Formats: sequence, structure tokens, C-alpha cells
Amino acid sequence: MGDKANAHPGAAGRATAADHPASVRNVVLVGHCGSGKTTLVEALALTAGAVNRAGRVEDGGTVSDYDEIEHRQQRSVQLSLVPVEWDGIKVNVLDTPGYADFVGELRAGLRAADAALFVVSASDGVDGSTRMVWEECAAVGMPRAIVVTHLEAARADFEEMTRICAEAFGGDDPDAVLPLYLPLRGPEGPDGHAPVTGLTGLLSRKLFDYSTGERKESEPGADQLPDIEAARNRLIEGIIAESEDETLMDRYLGGEQIDVKTLIEDLERAVARGTFFPVLAAAPAAEGARQGLGTVELLELVTRGFPTPLERPAPRVTTIDGEPRELTACDPDGPLVAEVVKTSSDPYVGRVSLVRVFSGTLHPDETVHVSGHGLADRGHEDHDVDERIGALSAPFGKQQRNLTHCIAGDLACVAKLGRAETGDTLSAKGDPLLMEPWQMPDPLLPLAIQAHSKADEDKLSQGLGRLVAEDPTMRLEQNQHTHQVVLWCLGEAHSDVALERLRSRYGVQVDVVPHKVPLRETFAAKSGGRGRHVKQSGGHGQYAICEIEVEPLPGGTGIEFVDKVVGGAVPRQFIPSVEKGVRAQAAKGVEAGHPLVDIRITLLDGKAHSVDSSDAAFQTAGALALREAAAEARIHLLEPVAEVTVLVGDAYVGAVMSDLSGRRGRVLGTEQTGGGRTLVRAEVPEIEIGRYAVDLRSLSHGTARFQRSYARHEPMPAQVAEKVRQQAQRG
Repeated sequence: MGDKANAHPGAAGRATAADHPASVRNVVLVGHCGSGKTTLVEALALTAGAVNRAGRVEDGGTVSDYDEIEHRQQRSVQLSLVPVEWDGIKVNVLDTPGYADFVGELRAGLRAADAALFVVSASDGVDGSTRMVWEECAAVGMPRAIVVTHLEAARADFEEMTRICAEAFGGDDPDAVLPLYLPLRGPEGPDGHAPVTGLTGLLSRKLFDYSTGERKESEPGADQLPDIEAARNRLIEGIIAESEDETLMDRYLGGEQIDVKTLIEDLERAVARGTFFPVLAAAPAAEGARQGLGTVELLELVTRGFPTPLERPAPRVTTIDGEPRELTACDPDGPLVAEVVKTSSDPYVGRVSLVRVFSGTLHPDETVHVSGHGLADRGHEDHDVDERIGALSAPFGKQQRNLTHCIAGDLACVAKLGRAETGDTLSAKGDPLLMEPWQMPDPLLPLAIQAHSKADEDKLSQGLGRLVAEDPTMRLEQNQHTHQVVLWCLGEAHSDVALERLRSRYGVQVDVVPHKVPLRETFAAKSGGRGRHVKQSGGHGQYAICEIEVEPLPGGTGIEFVDKVVGGAVPRQFIPSVEKGVRAQAAKGVEAGHPLVDIRITLLDGKAHSVDSSDAAFQTAGALALREAAAEARIHLLEPVAEVTVLVGDAYVGAVMSDLSGRRGRVLGTEQTGGGRTLVRAEVPEIEIGRYAVDLRSLSHGTARFQRSYARHEPMPAQVAEKVRQQAQRG
């Protein structure tokens, strides 16, 4: 790394099918919105030769085509793949969205990649969300490197940003986060700002000048050497500290000059192991230039320092029945195991699936088994089905290049998988297998919708089905208590995109309505009621009288019906009719239209007529008796209470606890979880946390996470209950 002069594969930079896992690198770009990820992808494509100097993409399209689709994907926040080739290595670059609402797309990118490039803006720094993703990568041992962008900004300071990255990402070992290159600045302009025109390689002691649009190598001047040596010595010490050769540090401290080749080999191994995290700098190419600053160095790091798919452990796989199955890591000749990491719809070719192959080799037009399990709670049906796939292709902007195959370790787009959804496993038809699913964030922002018109109502179900098939971070709920259709999303931007996709892709116009929480009613004290249903209008009449007593029960009990009739006042055959009537009325509610729960209804007495009594008459009498008992009693409105756990940085604990208290929450306790974070446990009425996913993000600057689960229903405060009753009366 850093020793090559002008390596450039020219027109071969547009990647095709790989023939061996060792010639593949899968890298995901991570960073907050505006950090420059998509611009960096364009710069890498230009340097690799996938885009030529005239601004043309091979096979037809233009750079503007590529910009348009990629920037649109960034705004509408979708994972995108750009495969390029460098030095005979196929590099699958996965560009992820920077918005927190689309962390599902980010998780998909992490699943498909073997290493991560964290893109950090020199003018904006490291945000809390990026730190959290770094910790996720650290937990699974994913190799990482850092790319500092926006060096052209007036307040950009590469050295200071390197220090911030070491502090944010280095943990207990900040010397594991060190730059491989230092920016080379040109003369100061009228504004006093010296632009970055090249890089200084610390290991090679070479200068790489990009000012002409072509990377040119030269030797540093005598006045530059002192600064180079200070940074170089620190880098060497950091590399040696991670070396597997335990004698290297003693030799270095003893004054021995360690060979640069040895240092580079140790650096590459440390990066691949995920124990050393180099910092690089990059900037897009000027108009008409062929190479963006730092892109050659970055491609060298990816191809030489990042691990091959062979170095990734085989995924955990079972048979459809759950029996464990051992796989050889990334064997192109092994049993087929691939995963759909993204699903999208194309107006011309239909559903397109982005697939990572972990074992075996995928071929066009073959029949595969599609297995999908574990997301039934999000509106995804479990399924096991054989499907014939269509063409395999490598995407690049609006262009698609057909592939003859896709081996273990590689990625490809697959057409015509009509049933496959994101997260599904593709395997051989005769040997169906299932990969362990990756962790999906729980959508916690409800969006209640209804069809705008009758025509939309006819298309709504199909449109929603396609929507959740593409996005497993979205949950579809048909609430049986409130009778609402609810899309659970990760945030406001997520919900906005969902509505736009329904409208533009599937032609479904919907209206957003207030989300309802499932309230309940119950009796506050014992009460009695008499139901009298007596009608005679000629012919067969209706006659039924019953007397009941209603008393409250502990929460969660439900409804009990007790028969204490003596002497046959209510004939045996009509007692179930009374029960049916009171239960039907309880389901409708007795005050504000919410189901009645946690009561015991005792049938005490009644009267019947030998001719005019009937099942229907006693059902009506039972309902009337319950309504009369409610009119004589005080009715409590019960609201659902959620158990909420918030994982938040220590700096925001006070603000979070104060906010929860303002939502009528009861803080149950806190506990330190390490890493400067605290877990806050509380119980909060669900009616108060409908927008908590949005509010907590704002409160904690995007650094907090929360989970919620239903705890119980409990009485609503009188003043809040009165507002609900008034709203019910107005409705």
C-alpha cells in the first residue's frame, strides 16, 4: 500500500463475473447523510476506469445517468451496488443511506459486505449514529477503515479529524486508528486557504500529486521530511503493536530499521483481522480529470488490505426443519446458499433481487428454492417455494451487464424472483436450506392509513404486500381492536418514502389518519342492571327479562359469566342467550365505544314467556341489562401501558428521564451498560409514545435507542379520560 505509482486498469475497470472468491472484495460505505459517500463511489468508479474521461459509462449511459439514479437512491435511501475492477480484483462497492430512518438498508449492506469504509466529513465530524454503527461492526469483528472527505472545506482540518476519529473509534487503543497518508497542500489562495492537491505516503515517503488530474509520484523536499518522520514513526509503532511477530517491537525499539515490505504485510494482515483501522483522505476529481484525490490509495487498501470472502466464516445454516448444516466457507463448488439482501421493483422487468452468494454458484435460468421465515409479525408470510430465476446482472447506474454466473463471495442482481423477499434464502431445489436471519431494527413509529377512494381500496392490499416485501424494517398491522391499517416505520422520512412508493410505484393513494391505541372500559365498582325486552305487535311477540349484577375483577382477567338463577326463572336454554347478549354488548363498550373487560357478570333472575320468549329476545335483554348497570356505575377507561427501555449516552440520561416523566411515565430504574451508556427502564402509557421514535432521536441527537413491549391496561387519569370521552362524542 502506497508503493504503487500509477496503477490503472483502464477500460477493464467495469467489473464482470468473478471466477474465484480470492478475486472479490465486498466493501460497504457507512456514514451520515452528507458525508460524501455517493460522491466517493463516483470517484472510485472514475479512477477504476468504469467511467471514462469524457464522462461516459461503458455500454452506453452517461455519468449524468449514473448521478441521477445514485443521488435519487441516496435521497430515497436505498442500498445500491457499484461493482468495479482494480488490479484484477472485483470490488463490489455497497453505498448505504445516511439517514437513520433507513438503518435497515445499512444492515443489509453490512450483511453483504466483508469490510466497511467509514466516510467522515472533515467539516462535520463524527455523529452519534456513525459511532453506533462502528460498535456494531466491532461486535462482529468486521474490518474497517476511515475515509476523510470534504477536505476542500475552509474549516477542514485532516489532522484534527484524525484525532477525533481516534477518540471516537479507537476505544482503549487510539493508536489503532492512524493515517497512512497526510494531505499535501498547495499554495494559499486569496482567502488564506491552502487547497489539498495531493498526499504524502508515510510508509513509502513518497508524494502523490493529483493537482493535474493524474496521480504523479515524487520525492519530498528536505523541509517536509521532519513532519513526515514524526507521523511515520507513530504509524510504524501502531502497525508493530498489532503485528503477529512478537519480536518486531523489540527489534524496532532496539534501533533496527524494519523493512517497508514487512510493515506493509503486517499492516494488511492487521486491517484484514479488524485490529488496525487506517485513516485515508479522498476528494472527487475535478472536471475533466481522470483520478480523484486519494482514490488510488483507497482502491489499493481495499484490494490489498481488506479480506477476501474466503476469510469470512461460513454463515449458520439449517435445513428447513431446523437441523444444523455445516458449510465450507465460501466454496463455489459447495451447496448453493445465497441471500436476498435487497428487493426492489423495476417498472420494466418487475421485481429485482440483490443477492449475496455465500456458498455454491448461481446460474441464470436455474430453478432454486426460496425459503423465508421469521418475519410473520411484520406482515411477511413464511414460505417455501421453488422458483425459476431470470438473468443475472451487475448494475451500474441505469445500466445492467449480464453475468454468466455468480460464485460464492460475489454479488449479483437476479431478475424474476416473484416470491423472494429481502432476507430470504436461495438454495438448491433438491437441497433446501435456510440462513440465520440478520437482526432487523424494530419499527416503532405508527402510520395509520386508509384508502383514499374505492379504487384505491381495491389496490391497497396488493400495494402494501409489495411494499413490506421490499422492506423488512417495515411492519404491516391490521389492528383487530381499532380496525385500522397501520404501517410501523422507523421514522418520518421512512414513512414519507413508504407513502410515495405506494403512490408512484403501485398507484395507490392513501390518507393518513390519527393512530388509535386500543383502549378498554371496566366497572369501577359493583352495579346491577335489569334488561326488559317486551314487545307485542301482533303475531309472535318478544318477551325476555333478566337481572344481572356486575363487579370488577383484577386486570387481565377478561369477562366471567356466572349463572345464579334459581327456580327456572330463566329457562336453561336461554341462559347462553343472555351470556351471548352481554358479551356482544361488552365488545361494543358501554360508554366511549371501547371493549369492556375485567368484570364478572352474574345472572340473578329473570322472566320468560312460554310462547314469546326466544334466543334473540334474551340476547337483547342481556345487552340492555349491561347498559343499565353501566349507567348506574362509574366506568373507568383503561389505557395500554408499555414497558420501555431506552439505551442512551450518559450525557442525555437526565433529559430522557425528564421527558419520560412528562409523558406520564414511571421510571423504574437505570443501570450502567458500559461504553458511557445507561439503560433506562420505565412504564409509559402508549398514547404518550406514538411519536417517541422521532422525539427521542431529536432529544439524544440520534444516539439513543429504545424498545417497547405491552405491559398491561390500567385506568386512565380522570382528566385524560374525559378528553377521550368528549372526542368519542364528537366523533
